[in-house]
Amino acid sequence: MVPSTKERPLPRWGRGDASAPSPVASLRCSSLLEWTCRPGSPVSLGPRLACLLGAQAAQALVAVAARPWQRSQQRMPPALERAEGCWAWVVLLAAVVAQGLTLGFPTCIGIFFTELQWEFQANNSETSWFPSILTAMLHAGGLGLCFSFQSTITVLGFYFTRRRALANAVASVGVSLGITLWPLLARHLLEELGWRGTFLVFGGVFLHCCVCGAILRPVAPSVAPAPREGPSVPSKTPAPGCLAACGRAILRHLAFDILWHNAGYRVFTLGVTWMILGFPLPQVFLVPFAMRHGIDEHKAALLISIIGFSNIFLRPMAGLVAGRQNFARYRKYLFSLAVLLNGLTNLVCTVSANFRVLVVYCLVYSVSMSVVGALFFQVLMDVVPMDRFSRALGLCTILESISILISPPMAGLVLDNTDSNFSYVFYMSSFFLVSAALFMGGGFCALQKKERQGRPAEAEAAVPESAPLRALGREDTGSPEKRLCTEEIMYVTSV
Repeated sequence: MVPSTKERPLPRWGRGDASAPSPVASLRCSSLLEWTCRPGSPVSLGPRLACLLGAQAAQALVAVAARPWQRSQQRMPPALERAEGCWAWVVLLAAVVAQGLTLGFPTCIGIFFTELQWEFQANNSETSWFPSILTAMLHAGGLGLCFSFQSTITVLGFYFTRRRALANAVASVGVSLGITLWPLLARHLLEELGWRGTFLVFGGVFLHCCVCGAILRPVAPSVAPAPREGPSVPSKTPAPGCLAACGRAILRHLAFDILWHNAGYRVFTLGVTWMILGFPLPQVFLVPFAMRHGIDEHKAALLISIIGFSNIFLRPMAGLVAGRQNFARYRKYLFSLAVLLNGLTNLVCTVSANFRVLVVYCLVYSVSMSVVGALFFQVLMDVVPMDRFSRALGLCTILESISILISPPMAGLVLDNTDSNFSYVFYMSSFFLVSAALFMGGGFCALQKKERQGRPAEAEAAVPESAPLRALGREDTGSPEKRLCTEEIMYVTSV
Protein backbone atom coordinates (compact mmCIF):
# COMPACT_ATOMS: atom_id res chain seq x y z
CA MET A 1 0.00 0.00 0.00
CA VAL A 2 1.34 3.39 -0.97
CA PRO A 3 1.55 5.65 2.08
CA SER A 4 -0.27 8.92 2.00
CA THR A 5 1.41 12.27 1.99
CA LYS A 6 0.56 12.74 5.66
CA GLU A 7 2.59 9.63 6.53
CA ARG A 8 5.52 10.81 4.37
CA PRO A 9 6.19 14.39 5.49
CA LEU A 10 8.47 16.56 3.47
CA PRO A 11 11.98 17.14 4.94
CA ARG A 12 12.39 20.04 7.34
CA TRP A 13 15.41 22.28 7.58
CA GLY A 14 16.67 24.02 10.66
CA ARG A 15 17.12 27.74 10.70
CA GLY A 16 20.90 27.45 10.74
CA ASP A 17 21.12 24.82 7.96
CA ALA A 18 22.94 26.11 4.92
CA SER A 19 20.86 23.86 2.63
CA ALA A 20 17.51 25.37 3.62
CA PRO A 21 15.62 26.75 0.61
CA SER A 22 14.51 30.32 0.30
CA PRO A 23 10.84 31.20 1.03
CA VAL A 24 10.18 31.88 -2.68
CA ALA A 25 11.44 28.44 -3.69
CA SER A 26 9.32 26.76 -1.02
CA LEU A 27 6.21 28.61 -2.21
CA ARG A 28 6.78 27.57 -5.83
CA CYS A 29 7.30 23.90 -4.91
CA SER A 30 4.19 23.79 -2.76
CA SER A 31 2.15 25.27 -5.65
CA LEU A 32 3.54 22.63 -8.00
CA LEU A 33 2.63 19.88 -5.55
CA GLU A 34 -0.94 21.11 -5.26
CA TRP A 35 -1.23 21.41 -9.06
CA THR A 36 -0.14 17.81 -9.74
CA CYS A 37 -2.44 16.43 -7.04
CA ARG A 38 -5.49 18.33 -8.31
CA PRO A 39 -7.98 15.95 -10.01
CA GLY A 40 -8.82 18.37 -12.83
CA SER A 41 -5.23 19.10 -13.71
CA PRO A 42 -4.15 18.39 -17.34
CA VAL A 43 -1.24 16.25 -16.07
CA SER A 44 -3.19 14.59 -13.31
CA LEU A 45 -1.86 11.04 -12.67
CA GLY A 46 -4.22 10.10 -9.94
CA PRO A 47 -4.34 11.54 -6.47
CA ARG A 48 -2.00 9.09 -4.73
CA LEU A 49 0.53 8.56 -7.54
CA ALA A 50 0.55 12.21 -8.45
CA CYS A 51 1.11 13.23 -4.86
CA LEU A 52 3.92 10.69 -4.50
CA LEU A 53 5.65 11.76 -7.72
CA GLY A 54 4.90 15.39 -6.96
CA ALA A 55 6.62 15.11 -3.57
CA GLN A 56 9.78 13.67 -5.17
CA ALA A 57 9.73 16.28 -7.92
CA ALA A 58 9.25 19.02 -5.35
CA GLN A 59 12.28 17.86 -3.45
CA ALA A 60 14.38 17.91 -6.63
CA LEU A 61 13.13 21.37 -7.56
CA VAL A 62 13.83 22.64 -4.06
CA ALA A 63 17.43 21.42 -4.30
CA VAL A 64 17.89 23.11 -7.70
CA ALA A 65 16.26 26.34 -6.61
CA ALA A 66 18.28 26.52 -3.41
CA ARG A 67 21.69 26.32 -5.08
CA PRO A 68 22.08 30.06 -5.85
CA TRP A 69 20.85 30.87 -2.36
CA GLN A 70 23.35 28.45 -0.85
CA ARG A 71 26.21 30.06 -2.79
CA SER A 72 25.22 33.47 -1.48
CA GLN A 73 25.25 32.14 2.07
CA GLN A 74 28.79 30.83 1.82
CA ARG A 75 31.25 32.63 4.05
CA MET A 76 33.42 35.13 2.22
CA PRO A 77 37.19 34.89 2.83
CA PRO A 78 38.52 37.51 5.27
CA ALA A 79 39.98 40.64 3.76
CA LEU A 80 43.77 40.82 3.99
CA GLU A 81 45.33 44.00 5.34
CA ARG A 82 48.28 45.70 3.67
CA ALA A 83 51.61 45.96 5.46
CA GLU A 84 52.66 49.52 6.42
CA GLY A 85 49.05 50.60 5.83
CA CYS A 86 46.59 52.52 7.98
CA TRP A 87 45.39 49.43 9.84
CA ALA A 88 48.98 48.73 10.91
CA TRP A 89 48.82 51.66 13.31
CA VAL A 90 45.57 50.33 14.79
CA VAL A 91 47.33 46.99 15.34
CA LEU A 92 50.21 48.88 16.96
CA LEU A 93 47.77 50.51 19.38
CA ALA A 94 46.34 47.10 20.23
CA ALA A 95 49.87 45.83 20.85
CA VAL A 96 50.52 48.74 23.22
CA VAL A 97 47.41 47.93 25.26
CA ALA A 98 48.02 44.17 25.23
CA GLN A 99 51.63 44.46 26.34
CA GLY A 100 50.65 46.92 29.05
CA LEU A 101 48.08 44.48 30.40
CA THR A 102 50.31 41.40 30.20
CA LEU A 103 54.03 42.17 30.40
CA GLY A 104 53.50 45.16 32.69
CA PHE A 105 51.47 43.23 35.23
CA PRO A 106 54.17 41.13 37.00
CA THR A 107 55.93 44.29 38.23
CA CYS A 108 53.11 44.97 40.70
CA ILE A 109 53.45 41.58 42.38
CA GLY A 110 55.92 43.05 44.84
CA ILE A 111 53.02 45.09 46.27
CA PHE A 112 51.38 41.87 47.48
CA PHE A 113 54.58 40.17 48.68
CA THR A 114 54.36 41.24 52.34
CA GLU A 115 50.56 40.85 52.42
CA LEU A 116 50.69 37.29 51.12
CA GLN A 117 53.58 36.44 53.41
CA TRP A 118 51.59 37.60 56.45
CA GLU A 119 48.34 35.99 55.27
CA PHE A 120 49.78 32.51 54.79
CA GLN A 121 52.54 32.73 57.41
CA ALA A 122 55.14 31.79 54.76
CA ASN A 123 58.83 32.54 54.51
CA ASN A 124 60.54 34.42 51.69
CA SER A 125 61.34 31.33 49.66
CA GLU A 126 57.76 30.02 49.77
CA THR A 127 56.22 33.40 48.97
CA SER A 128 58.59 33.89 46.04
CA TRP A 129 56.98 30.99 44.21
CA PHE A 130 53.91 33.15 43.58
CA PRO A 131 55.58 35.75 41.30
CA SER A 132 57.89 33.15 39.77
CA ILE A 133 55.08 30.81 38.69
CA LEU A 134 52.98 33.72 37.42
CA THR A 135 55.77 35.16 35.28
CA ALA A 136 56.94 31.75 34.07
CA MET A 137 53.44 30.83 32.89
CA LEU A 138 53.20 34.23 31.24
CA HIS A 139 56.20 33.40 29.05
CA ALA A 140 55.69 29.71 28.33
CA GLY A 141 52.24 28.56 29.55
CA GLY A 142 50.12 28.60 26.42
CA LEU A 143 47.47 30.31 28.63
CA GLY A 144 45.68 33.65 28.24
CA LEU A 145 48.41 36.19 28.98
CA CYS A 146 50.97 34.18 27.01
CA PHE A 147 48.72 34.07 23.94
CA SER A 148 47.99 37.78 24.19
CA PHE A 149 51.48 39.25 24.22
CA GLN A 150 53.18 36.74 21.90
CA SER A 151 50.58 37.16 19.16
CA THR A 152 50.87 40.95 19.21
CA ILE A 153 54.67 40.82 19.06
CA THR A 154 54.63 38.35 16.17
CA VAL A 155 52.05 40.21 14.09
CA LEU A 156 53.98 43.48 14.37
CA GLY A 157 56.80 41.91 12.39
CA PHE A 158 54.38 41.30 9.50
CA TYR A 159 52.63 44.68 9.62
CA PHE A 160 55.86 46.71 9.79
CA THR A 161 58.95 46.21 7.65
CA ARG A 162 60.69 49.57 7.24
CA ARG A 163 59.62 50.92 10.64
CA ARG A 164 59.94 47.64 12.53
CA ALA A 165 62.38 48.95 15.14
CA LEU A 166 60.16 51.97 15.83
CA ALA A 167 57.04 49.77 16.04
CA ASN A 168 58.66 47.46 18.57
CA ALA A 169 59.79 50.42 20.65
CA VAL A 170 56.34 52.03 20.60
CA ALA A 171 54.71 48.72 21.48
CA SER A 172 57.05 48.38 24.45
CA VAL A 173 55.70 51.72 25.69
CA GLY A 174 52.66 49.70 26.71
CA VAL A 175 54.91 47.79 29.11
CA SER A 176 56.05 51.11 30.55
CA LEU A 177 52.47 52.25 31.00
CA GLY A 178 51.68 48.99 32.73
CA ILE A 179 54.68 49.32 35.01
CA THR A 180 53.53 52.85 35.89
CA LEU A 181 49.83 52.20 36.47
CA TRP A 182 49.67 48.64 37.81
CA PRO A 183 51.49 49.35 41.13
CA LEU A 184 49.40 52.44 41.85
CA LEU A 185 46.16 50.63 41.06
CA ALA A 186 47.26 47.59 43.08
CA ARG A 187 48.15 49.69 46.13
CA HIS A 188 44.78 51.49 46.04
CA LEU A 189 42.70 48.35 45.52
CA LEU A 190 44.66 46.46 48.17
CA GLU A 191 43.70 49.03 50.78
CA GLU A 192 40.06 49.13 49.71
CA LEU A 193 39.24 45.51 48.77
CA GLY A 194 42.05 43.34 50.09
CA TRP A 195 44.18 41.09 47.92
CA ARG A 196 41.30 38.74 47.06
CA GLY A 197 39.01 41.53 45.85
CA THR A 198 41.92 43.13 44.00
CA PHE A 199 42.54 39.96 42.00
CA LEU A 200 38.87 39.83 41.02
CA VAL A 201 39.10 43.36 39.63
CA PHE A 202 42.29 42.43 37.80
CA GLY A 203 40.45 39.56 36.12
CA GLY A 204 37.90 42.00 34.69
CA VAL A 205 40.67 44.32 33.45
CA PHE A 206 42.36 41.46 31.61
CA LEU A 207 39.22 40.91 29.52
CA HIS A 208 40.29 43.88 27.41
CA CYS A 209 42.86 41.57 25.81
CA CYS A 210 39.95 40.03 23.87
CA VAL A 211 39.30 43.37 22.19
CA CYS A 212 42.97 43.68 21.28
CA GLY A 213 42.95 40.20 19.78
CA ALA A 214 39.94 41.02 17.59
CA ILE A 215 41.95 43.80 15.92
CA LEU A 216 44.74 41.50 14.71
CA ARG A 217 43.68 40.82 11.13
CA PRO A 218 45.71 38.70 8.68
CA VAL A 219 48.26 40.49 6.53
CA ALA A 220 48.55 40.12 2.76
CA PRO A 221 51.79 38.34 1.80
CA SER A 222 54.40 40.61 0.26
CA VAL A 223 56.07 37.87 -1.80
CA ALA A 224 54.90 36.10 -4.94
CA PRO A 225 53.22 32.73 -4.44
CA ALA A 226 55.42 29.70 -4.92
CA PRO A 227 54.98 27.88 -8.26
CA ARG A 228 52.91 24.76 -8.20
CA GLU A 229 54.90 21.59 -8.35
CA GLY A 230 53.91 18.36 -9.99
CA PRO A 231 52.79 15.29 -8.11
CA SER A 232 55.50 14.07 -5.77
CA VAL A 233 57.09 10.73 -6.50
CA PRO A 234 56.50 8.29 -3.67
CA SER A 235 59.68 7.60 -1.74
CA LYS A 236 61.00 4.08 -1.54
CA THR A 237 62.53 4.63 1.89
CA PRO A 238 60.45 3.30 4.77
CA ALA A 239 58.42 5.76 6.81
CA PRO A 240 60.00 6.82 10.11
CA GLY A 241 58.73 5.36 13.32
CA CYS A 242 56.43 7.09 15.77
CA LEU A 243 59.21 8.20 18.09
CA ALA A 244 61.31 9.53 15.23
CA ALA A 245 58.33 11.45 13.80
CA CYS A 246 57.55 12.94 17.21
CA GLY A 247 61.17 13.92 17.67
CA ARG A 248 61.27 15.66 14.29
CA ALA A 249 58.01 17.48 15.03
CA ILE A 250 59.35 18.73 18.37
CA LEU A 251 62.59 19.87 16.78
CA ARG A 252 60.68 21.64 14.01
CA HIS A 253 57.98 23.37 16.04
CA LEU A 254 60.11 24.29 19.07
CA ALA A 255 62.88 25.76 16.89
CA PHE A 256 65.62 23.47 18.18
CA ASP A 257 66.82 23.20 14.59
CA ILE A 258 67.28 26.98 14.51
CA LEU A 259 69.11 26.81 17.84
CA TRP A 260 71.45 24.19 16.42
CA HIS A 261 72.24 25.77 13.05
CA ASN A 262 71.95 29.53 13.75
CA ALA A 263 74.94 30.62 15.83
CA GLY A 264 73.63 34.16 16.37
CA TYR A 265 70.34 32.87 17.70
CA ARG A 266 72.18 30.42 19.92
CA VAL A 267 74.30 33.18 21.49
CA PHE A 268 71.28 35.42 21.98
CA THR A 269 69.02 32.74 23.47
CA LEU A 270 71.59 31.33 25.88
CA GLY A 271 72.64 34.81 26.97
CA VAL A 272 69.08 35.95 27.55
CA THR A 273 68.25 32.76 29.47
CA TRP A 274 71.20 33.40 31.79
CA MET A 275 70.31 37.11 32.02
CA ILE A 276 66.74 36.42 33.14
CA LEU A 277 68.07 34.73 36.27
CA GLY A 278 68.89 38.21 37.57
CA PHE A 279 66.79 40.64 35.52
CA PRO A 280 63.39 40.32 37.31
CA LEU A 281 64.79 40.32 40.86
CA PRO A 282 64.78 44.12 41.41
CA GLN A 283 61.19 44.37 40.20
CA VAL A 284 60.09 41.67 42.66
CA PHE A 285 62.13 42.61 45.72
CA LEU A 286 62.52 46.40 45.44
CA VAL A 287 59.28 47.15 47.30
CA PRO A 288 59.92 44.69 50.17
CA PHE A 289 63.51 45.98 50.36
CA ALA A 290 62.33 49.59 50.71
CA MET A 291 59.64 48.72 53.26
CA ARG A 292 62.12 46.76 55.37
CA HIS A 293 64.30 49.86 55.64
CA GLY A 294 61.46 52.02 56.95
CA ILE A 295 60.12 53.56 53.73
CA ASP A 296 56.36 54.14 53.58
CA GLU A 297 54.25 51.66 51.58
CA HIS A 298 53.05 54.32 49.15
CA LYS A 299 56.58 55.61 48.54
CA ALA A 300 57.80 52.06 48.03
CA ALA A 301 55.11 51.47 45.39
CA LEU A 302 56.04 54.83 43.83
CA LEU A 303 59.54 53.55 43.08
CA ILE A 304 58.19 51.00 40.60
CA SER A 305 55.97 53.67 39.05
CA ILE A 306 59.00 55.92 38.57
CA ILE A 307 60.68 53.17 36.58
CA GLY A 308 57.60 52.72 34.41
CA PHE A 309 57.01 56.45 33.88
CA SER A 310 60.61 56.98 32.78
CA ASN A 311 60.33 54.11 30.31
CA ILE A 312 57.38 55.79 28.60
CA PHE A 313 59.75 58.40 27.16
CA LEU A 314 62.98 56.43 27.05
CA ARG A 315 61.78 53.41 25.09
CA PRO A 316 60.61 55.33 21.99
CA MET A 317 63.87 57.29 22.01
CA ALA A 318 65.84 54.05 22.18
CA GLY A 319 63.75 52.64 19.34
CA LEU A 320 64.32 55.72 17.17
CA VAL A 321 68.07 55.59 17.70
CA ALA A 322 68.28 51.85 17.13
CA GLY A 323 66.07 52.08 14.05
CA ARG A 324 68.54 54.26 12.15
CA GLN A 325 70.59 52.59 9.44
CA ASN A 326 73.83 53.73 11.08
CA PHE A 327 73.02 51.71 14.21
CA ALA A 328 71.53 48.65 12.50
CA ARG A 329 74.74 46.63 12.65
CA TYR A 330 75.43 47.69 16.25
CA ARG A 331 72.06 46.82 17.77
CA LYS A 332 73.35 43.54 19.23
CA TYR A 333 76.23 45.29 20.97
CA LEU A 334 73.98 48.08 22.22
CA PHE A 335 71.70 45.45 23.73
CA SER A 336 74.66 43.77 25.48
CA LEU A 337 75.88 47.13 26.78
CA ALA A 338 72.43 47.90 28.21
CA VAL A 339 72.40 44.55 30.03
CA LEU A 340 75.84 45.32 31.46
CA LEU A 341 74.71 48.75 32.68
CA ASN A 342 71.60 47.21 34.21
CA GLY A 343 73.69 44.78 36.21
CA LEU A 344 76.10 47.44 37.47
CA THR A 345 73.21 49.71 38.48
CA ASN A 346 71.83 47.13 40.91
CA LEU A 347 74.95 47.52 43.05
CA VAL A 348 73.60 50.90 44.21
CA CYS A 349 71.03 49.15 46.40
CA THR A 350 73.80 47.38 48.25
CA VAL A 351 75.28 50.71 49.35
CA SER A 352 72.29 52.73 50.58
CA ALA A 353 68.54 52.37 51.18
CA ASN A 354 67.74 56.08 51.40
CA PHE A 355 64.61 57.08 49.47
CA ARG A 356 66.39 59.76 47.43
CA VAL A 357 69.18 57.34 46.55
CA LEU A 358 66.59 54.78 45.48
CA VAL A 359 64.88 57.39 43.28
CA VAL A 360 68.19 58.06 41.50
CA TYR A 361 68.70 54.31 41.21
CA CYS A 362 65.28 53.92 39.58
CA LEU A 363 66.05 56.65 37.04
CA VAL A 364 69.41 55.13 36.04
CA TYR A 365 67.89 51.66 36.07
CA SER A 366 65.16 52.92 33.72
CA VAL A 367 67.71 53.93 31.08
CA SER A 368 69.19 50.45 30.79
CA MET A 369 65.82 48.75 31.15
CA SER A 370 64.31 50.85 28.35
CA VAL A 371 67.10 49.93 25.94
CA VAL A 372 66.78 46.24 26.83
CA GLY A 373 63.01 46.35 26.38
CA ALA A 374 63.14 48.28 23.10
CA LEU A 375 65.85 46.12 21.50
CA PHE A 376 64.96 42.66 22.78
CA PHE A 377 62.55 41.67 19.99
CA GLN A 378 64.37 43.74 17.37
CA VAL A 379 67.66 41.92 17.98
CA LEU A 380 65.80 38.61 17.78
CA MET A 381 64.35 39.69 14.42
CA ASP A 382 67.86 40.59 13.25
CA VAL A 383 69.38 37.18 14.01
CA VAL A 384 66.39 35.09 12.82
CA PRO A 385 64.48 35.33 9.50
CA MET A 386 60.95 36.66 9.83
CA ASP A 387 59.33 33.44 8.61
CA ARG A 388 60.92 31.62 11.56
CA PHE A 389 60.44 34.37 14.12
CA SER A 390 57.37 32.93 15.84
CA ARG A 391 59.10 29.59 16.43
CA ALA A 392 62.28 31.26 17.60
CA LEU A 393 60.33 33.49 19.97
CA GLY A 394 58.46 30.50 21.37
CA LEU A 395 61.64 28.60 22.24
CA CYS A 396 63.26 31.72 23.66
CA THR A 397 60.31 32.43 25.95
CA ILE A 398 60.15 28.79 27.08
CA LEU A 399 63.79 28.92 28.14
CA GLU A 400 63.15 32.29 29.78
CA SER A 401 60.29 30.83 31.77
CA ILE A 402 62.59 28.20 33.25
CA SER A 403 64.92 30.94 34.47
CA ILE A 404 62.03 33.00 35.80
CA LEU A 405 60.64 29.99 37.62
CA ILE A 406 63.96 29.41 39.38
CA SER A 407 65.16 32.95 40.03
CA PRO A 408 62.76 34.41 42.68
CA PRO A 409 62.60 31.25 44.85
CA MET A 410 66.38 31.06 44.72
CA ALA A 411 66.59 34.68 45.87
CA GLY A 412 64.01 33.97 48.59
CA LEU A 413 66.12 31.05 49.78
CA VAL A 414 69.10 33.39 50.02
CA LEU A 415 67.02 35.82 52.10
CA ASP A 416 65.92 33.08 54.49
CA ASN A 417 69.51 31.94 55.04
CA THR A 418 70.92 35.46 55.51
CA ASP A 419 68.33 36.90 57.92
CA SER A 420 66.56 38.85 55.12
CA ASN A 421 69.66 40.68 53.94
CA PHE A 422 68.53 42.06 50.58
CA SER A 423 72.06 43.06 49.58
CA TYR A 424 72.79 39.47 48.58
CA VAL A 425 69.77 39.51 46.26
CA PHE A 426 71.09 42.54 44.39
CA TYR A 427 74.59 41.02 44.30
CA MET A 428 73.13 37.91 42.73
CA SER A 429 71.19 39.96 40.19
CA SER A 430 74.31 41.91 39.19
CA PHE A 431 76.33 38.73 38.77
CA PHE A 432 73.90 37.14 36.32
CA LEU A 433 73.40 40.32 34.32
CA VAL A 434 77.08 41.24 34.00
CA SER A 435 78.14 37.72 33.06
CA ALA A 436 75.32 37.46 30.48
CA ALA A 437 76.32 40.80 28.94
CA LEU A 438 79.94 39.72 28.61
CA PHE A 439 78.88 36.41 27.07
CA MET A 440 76.59 37.97 24.46
CA GLY A 441 78.99 40.79 23.59
CA GLY A 442 81.93 38.41 23.23
CA GLY A 443 79.86 35.89 21.28
CA PHE A 444 78.59 38.47 18.78
CA CYS A 445 82.13 39.84 18.32
CA ALA A 446 83.49 36.36 17.65
CA LEU A 447 80.76 35.63 15.11
CA GLN A 448 81.37 38.93 13.32
CA LYS A 449 85.12 38.27 13.22
CA LYS A 450 84.49 34.82 11.79
CA GLU A 451 82.19 36.32 9.17
CA ARG A 452 84.82 38.83 8.13
CA GLN A 453 87.43 36.10 7.75
CA GLY A 454 85.07 34.16 5.51
CA ARG A 455 84.51 37.07 3.11
CA PRO A 456 88.03 37.04 1.48
CA ALA A 457 87.66 33.34 0.68
CA GLU A 458 84.32 34.02 -1.01
CA ALA A 459 85.87 36.90 -2.97
CA GLU A 460 88.74 34.70 -4.17
CA ALA A 461 86.28 32.05 -5.28
CA ALA A 462 84.35 34.66 -7.26
CA VAL A 463 87.44 35.84 -9.23
CA PRO A 464 87.43 33.00 -11.82
CA GLU A 465 83.75 33.60 -12.46
CA SER A 466 84.32 37.27 -13.30
CA ALA A 467 87.21 36.53 -15.73
CA PRO A 468 84.95 36.03 -18.81
CA LEU A 469 83.33 39.40 -18.14
CA ARG A 470 86.69 41.15 -18.09
CA ALA A 471 87.64 39.39 -21.34
CA LEU A 472 84.46 40.64 -22.95
CA GLY A 473 85.27 44.14 -21.75
CA ARG A 474 88.64 44.11 -23.55
CA GLU A 475 87.03 43.22 -26.88
CA ASP A 476 85.58 45.72 -29.26
CA THR A 477 82.02 46.49 -28.24
CA GLY A 478 81.30 48.82 -31.10
CA SER A 479 78.93 46.45 -32.85
CA PRO A 480 75.35 46.42 -31.50
CA GLU A 481 75.43 42.60 -31.14
CA LYS A 482 78.42 42.63 -28.80
CA ARG A 483 77.09 45.63 -26.90
CA LEU A 484 73.75 43.84 -26.34
CA CYS A 485 75.53 40.68 -25.17
CA THR A 486 77.61 42.64 -22.66
CA GLU A 487 74.55 44.47 -21.31
CA GLU A 488 72.66 41.20 -20.87
CA ILE A 489 75.55 39.59 -18.96
CA MET A 490 75.94 42.62 -16.71
CA TYR A 491 72.19 42.64 -15.98
CA VAL A 492 72.12 38.97 -15.04
CA THR A 493 75.20 39.40 -12.85
CA SER A 494 73.64 42.34 -11.03
CA VAL A 495 70.46 40.37 -10.35
